[in-house]
Amino acid sequence: MKKQVAFALRSVMFVAVAGAIPALAEEMKTSPEKQLDKVLVTAPAETEPAAHGMVGGDALRSGTARTSDTASLLDGVPGVSLYGAGGISSLPAIHGLADDRLRIKVDGMDLISSCPNHMNPALSYIEPTNVGKLKVYAGITPVSAGGDSIGGTIVAESRAPEFAAAGQGRLMKGEVGAFYRSNGNARGGNASATYATEAFSATYSASTAEAGNYKAAGDFKLATATSRIGTPVSRDEVAGTAYETNNQSLSLALRGDRQLIEFKYANQRIPFEYFPNQRMDMTQNTSNRFSLAFTGQQQWGVLKARVYQEKTSHEMAFADAKMSTQMPMNTEGKTTGATLSGDVVLSERDTLRIGGEYQAYRLDDWWPPNPASTNMSPGTFWNINHGKRDRAALFGEWEKQVDAQWMTMLGVRYERVTMDTGEVQNYNTTGGAPHAARQAEATAFNALNRKKTDNNWDLTALARYTASATQDVELGFARKVRSPNLYERYTWSKWSMAAVMVNTVGDGNGYVGDVNLKPETAHTASATFDWHAHDRNWEFKATPYYTHVTDYIDAVAVGAVGANTTAFAADNFNVLQYKNQSARIYGLDLSGRMPLARNDLGDFGLKGVLGYTNGKNRDTGDDLYNIMPLNTKLTLTQKAGGWDNGVEVVGVQAKTRLSDVRSEIKTPGYSLVNLRGSYSWKQVRLDFGVENLFDKHYFLPTGGAYTGQGMTMALRSPTTMPWGVAVPGMGRSVYAGVNLKF
Repeated sequence: MKKQVAFALRSVMFVAVAGAIPALAEEMKTSPEKQLDKVLVTAPAETEPAAHGMVGGDALRSGTARTSDTASLLDGVPGVSLYGAGGISSLPAIHGLADDRLRIKVDGMDLISSCPNHMNPALSYIEPTNVGKLKVYAGITPVSAGGDSIGGTIVAESRAPEFAAAGQGRLMKGEVGAFYRSNGNARGGNASATYATEAFSATYSASTAEAGNYKAAGDFKLATATSRIGTPVSRDEVAGTAYETNNQSLSLALRGDRQLIEFKYANQRIPFEYFPNQRMDMTQNTSNRFSLAFTGQQQWGVLKARVYQEKTSHEMAFADAKMSTQMPMNTEGKTTGATLSGDVVLSERDTLRIGGEYQAYRLDDWWPPNPASTNMSPGTFWNINHGKRDRAALFGEWEKQVDAQWMTMLGVRYERVTMDTGEVQNYNTTGGAPHAARQAEATAFNALNRKKTDNNWDLTALARYTASATQDVELGFARKVRSPNLYERYTWSKWSMAAVMVNTVGDGNGYVGDVNLKPETAHTASATFDWHAHDRNWEFKATPYYTHVTDYIDAVAVGAVGANTTAFAADNFNVLQYKNQSARIYGLDLSGRMPLARNDLGDFGLKGVLGYTNGKNRDTGDDLYNIMPLNTKLTLTQKAGGWDNGVEVVGVQAKTRLSDVRSEIKTPGYSLVNLRGSYSWKQVRLDFGVENLFDKHYFLPTGGAYTGQGMTMALRSPTTMPWGVAVPGMGRSVYAGVNLKF
């Protein structure tokens, strides 16, 4: 108790003393860098729904010092939570809907995870240091910004091209940065260089980051040392959390009087990334992305066009802490797309957005043989063979400023999704039992009509009423449809060892697809009440929402082929199959900020968010999986000169609403204290802080099942560590980052 009081006093002193330090900085005869945009909880423009958030400016810059996971930069945006995964691969969720239920665009490209464990989600392809802006549409998403999704849209944009000012001749600038985090010995750096004239711009960027396994708080202990099958780890080490990533990008742009042409190329190479809640680990991931975009100002409005392609080569195996025997798994994916849209100005009050999109996705997922294993030889196991998923879409959206108080938006979107796949096979196609039973599954799958076509319709209706200069109200309704992904429809094997390799949610279970799955259809209603000062010096927002999902893709237990048992076992790992059911989700988002005081120590303020989500399977009465419990974040801020500091308190309620069919693990409630600090000179920025100041032990409520140390054998095998361990959160970590512009 004395230690906690001492730490609390130090945290308060941190904010107070920081205000006195600018006097020292003044003696250095430098000027603080102009403050950029903070995290916004309101719409930045009248043409966008208010119920979304944006991250940009200082919020992005400070975040790159404490994380290498781009998705975690969204932490603190109302309605957003994260599914725990690898160190750079968290899966964002909006109001309890995650992964492929969201539309995620990176520089205008719809990217798709090419992995049976979704280890390479869309946001992992852009590193935090290269992000210029993150935008979130929660629930009520305009049809121009969302399709083939039911939860919302996340838009990630790299930094916009810069050009020389008129008469400047040429612009040459650069940037270098580095960071270090004590927990896991994480370190990395980034660099960029820009050459530009008034009409041409070229920017090259590169970054690298690596970390070892992080450590949980000091009182975390595994039950027994015998639970480790491979290389032992220390008692408080969370195995499966190490990573290394390297990124490069080149951006070229040409600007005319009324046109802008942009070409972007990006390469990512991940030598390894381990996962604490998956049976497998990533041992190689290489991605190459190309994009060519045109934006032109016309007499009637704005014309936008883009073509893009992304190729991924992905490999998985067991890390040493999991298993000594290997099970190699390879995946290759290719996404090709094109978009064309126009913003047509019909009148001073009316804007029409029309457009079309096309996307072709190809996937091969095969597992090479391991001659040392009779189960994994002599041939190749085909999980998905020549998978195809093609989308063609048309949309129209009419926005009208009815009068000074009312704005309305109405949109319709049609999508045609066509899917197919080739024939599959077991490792051994001619052997006796149990190979014969496994190959019989493959034969039955190959006999199915696997080509499926879905015709999906989206509708969004939105009305915003400005009651006064200090109060806005927004009402919205949306019908959104998402077709299954390739893994949900076409994975075929109930063999336990194969099934557990298909798991996109990190719960330790095995999953099997269903060719006849129907698209999910979500009907969402929400309202946003926004109270604020005339100059938004203070603001408070409340957003209640309700979503009903028809044909929600949940899971049911099925008999395993070749497992120790074929019966469902509660509080254990099982083989599950995707199935259409019915679900409902409701909740509330609260957010706000306000000034507290202004004195010689600087400007003090308070900001915070609170989120509550409740999800239920209406067919079974079971709770939906990985719903974030009631949570809140409050931050006391202090600014003075170039200083921008904060004390952040995070509180999360115990997770007691659990998905029984997935044997979801209960986690206790917890509270954490984080310290944030930064100082900006004209060309130098320093960020520093402490995560989990009091070294509080806790478990991640949406982190899944801990399979990081020796829990990778067959389901319910007595040689594995027993079910019931959640992924521990990170213990205390001190971080610092520096960025230099020239």
